[in-house]
Amino acid sequence: MSESLILPVLPLDDAVVLPGMVVPLDLSDSEVRAAIDAAQASGLNKPQVLLVPRIDGRYGAVGVQAVVEQVGRLPGGEPAAVVRGVTRVRVGTGTTGPGAALWVEVSTVDVIAAGERAQELAKEYKALATTILQKRGAWQVVDQVNQIDDPSVLADSSGYTPWLTTAQKVELLEAADPADRLARLIEWSREHLAELDVAETIRKDVQEGMDKQQREFLLRQQLAAVRKELKELNGDTAGTEEEDYRARVEAADLPGKVREAALKEVDKLERTSDQSPETGWIRTWLDTVLDIPWNERTEDTYDITGAREVLDADHTGLSDVKDRIIEHLAVRKRRQDKGLGVVGGRRSGAVLALAGPPGVGKTSLGESVARSMGRKFVRVALGGVRDEAEIRGHRRTYVGALPGRIVRAIREAGSMNPVVLLDEVDKVGADYRGDPTAALLEVLDPAQNHTFRDHYLEVELDLSDVLFLATANVLEAIPGPLLDRMEIVTLDGYTEDEKVAIARDHLLPRQLDLAGLTAEEVAVKEDALRRLAAEYTREAGVRSLERSIARILRKVTAADELPVTVGADELVGYLGRPRFVPESSLPEATQRTSVPGVATGLAVTGAGGDVLYVEASLADPETGETGLTLTGQLGEVMKESAKIALSYLRSHGAELELPVTALKDRSVHVHFPAGAVPKDGPSAGVTLTTALASLLSGRLVRGDVAMTGEISLTGRVLPIGGVKQKLLAAHRAGITTVLIPARNEPDLDDVPQEVRDELTIHPVSDVREVLDIALAPAQVATTVAA
Repeated sequence: MSESLILPVLPLDDAVVLPGMVVPLDLSDSEVRAAIDAAQASGLNKPQVLLVPRIDGRYGAVGVQAVVEQVGRLPGGEPAAVVRGVTRVRVGTGTTGPGAALWVEVSTVDVIAAGERAQELAKEYKALATTILQKRGAWQVVDQVNQIDDPSVLADSSGYTPWLTTAQKVELLEAADPADRLARLIEWSREHLAELDVAETIRKDVQEGMDKQQREFLLRQQLAAVRKELKELNGDTAGTEEEDYRARVEAADLPGKVREAALKEVDKLERTSDQSPETGWIRTWLDTVLDIPWNERTEDTYDITGAREVLDADHTGLSDVKDRIIEHLAVRKRRQDKGLGVVGGRRSGAVLALAGPPGVGKTSLGESVARSMGRKFVRVALGGVRDEAEIRGHRRTYVGALPGRIVRAIREAGSMNPVVLLDEVDKVGADYRGDPTAALLEVLDPAQNHTFRDHYLEVELDLSDVLFLATANVLEAIPGPLLDRMEIVTLDGYTEDEKVAIARDHLLPRQLDLAGLTAEEVAVKEDALRRLAAEYTREAGVRSLERSIARILRKVTAADELPVTVGADELVGYLGRPRFVPESSLPEATQRTSVPGVATGLAVTGAGGDVLYVEASLADPETGETGLTLTGQLGEVMKESAKIALSYLRSHGAELELPVTALKDRSVHVHFPAGAVPKDGPSAGVTLTTALASLLSGRLVRGDVAMTGEISLTGRVLPIGGVKQKLLAAHRAGITTVLIPARNEPDLDDVPQEVRDELTIHPVSDVREVLDIALAPAQVATTVAA
């Protein structure tokens, strides 16, 4: 049943809008502006207008009830409105309404249901429309048309069709029966399709003729042939091989699919004019492909004893890494002895991640590994890389496109099985240009990298025989999926004895050579090297140690008084006073814990293990402050650890003989010195609990004790990571007693024996054990509530 409405008239000159269509309207026209303003003044949530075609000044009998979806401005700044046709309406008599627009009374046209005939006509029209759209190149619209199932909606979608005239669209608007509309559309579409076929036939006939570009190409080919004949007659063959890409490709030892791709590009190059910019792109691509050593491989050295000697000569310590390389060589040697080849597209390529603090020899180890295996070595610096194309290469459509760093590394090495060092993989970033670590997933997966595709080359590159070594300071900064593809080898730093050996055997000879000196001219005693490591450069690695040696040698060279012997007592004259307190004197931890409320903890940073102090204090009761204050640039996990420690002490105060009732009216302040350094992690839970217990009991924390471990609300000491690095840091700081979680006791196997011999290590499982060991006996009875 039809419904009567009163709508403002928005006339459309030489245009028709059918139901379902969404069209923009220019509001610079006064009639359009008046209709839109009147519709907005009607007070409806969705302003409505009557869209009626106006042909030769006469309004149509049927229009479309439309909703004003949006009013705004076009990108050029012109005012515009977006309207959507809803349903057909029959135009009635004029009436009055707000605004300057013409208002008319309209009645909706009853919707006629689509029958079987309409369904059949819809299928025929859809096929015709699809054919026309494909010929016009509108592939995206084809999918939209095929998704329309309602015959009425399909017929009304023809309102967007550019090949229909305004009069034909008016006929569709006035036809209420979907079958009637589809029948007319089928007739008009067949006529238009016949016109397209005629136009296509004419275009093909024109293309079959010889145009200027084709004639130019033939003449250039003939000219090239004449020049070649002249060179052969004159005996001048220099440069012919370089200029003839086809001959270079056919002569190169390329894999089958790569050869096919290269020959296709050569065919394209021969058909392209020299003036075309594509010529340069093709030549650059061919040069890149021809420069890659597709079938070049170096023979691995399978002398296991010799490989071990090379590794030991270049690096002191690092036994885990050396063992892994020797294992890799042993497996390859055994496979070669048994005649085993590639299995499932995989060779015995390996991906090792060397993780540890700066200065422990991760980067220099890569070159030693290559020498021990008899392979070429290439270093790829990834620090600060933020563009995915740096790994996978750029598409050739970009100006200045290049292959990625992996392909460039293979080309630089000159073999398909080099040692590639991916340096600082944890420093890779991500932004709007993509995530380079995601591109590394395929590179570092032995199950996938035998078919690696660079975006620039677009041919498969076999990386399965490459030995990838990745270096990182912090494993947590590497995404999980990438970390899963690598075998982690941790380098936790050196003991003092190892540092002295490294300085004596590696650092000092290298710096003597750089300074132009000899061992006869300058001698550095072992006691001087030991003091350098202990008092001047307390670090996990040896980078600062090498810089100190270089500084001494520079001063010796400037003084020009050779020969010189540098002992421990002479260091002050060369380097000034020591930066760290000697272990033989009062350790810093003893000084820091000389008051209640200060405890010594152990942490792991990007620079290795470190000693961390926790300070706690109580506000005066008269201030009226309550609650917990945390400072020192702490992360969320560490803040939660402080709350857990305080909650545990409050709930077990009587059991631990601590006056926790004083906390009700007083504020607790916990501070971690070195406030400019961000800190996070759960392993400070034990240290926080001990500091608060010391504060409440008035008992000092033993200055020779350091601790690490996560705590729970029930007082359990939970396991943590980085035990080796933390114990090395405690040893460097002169601490003699260390508390670790009992479940971390197996990790002590990784700690050097000389360090374990000098430390008293207590595995603990409960906070009560920690407090019994860490807190000194109370000399004077004190109470915090006083």
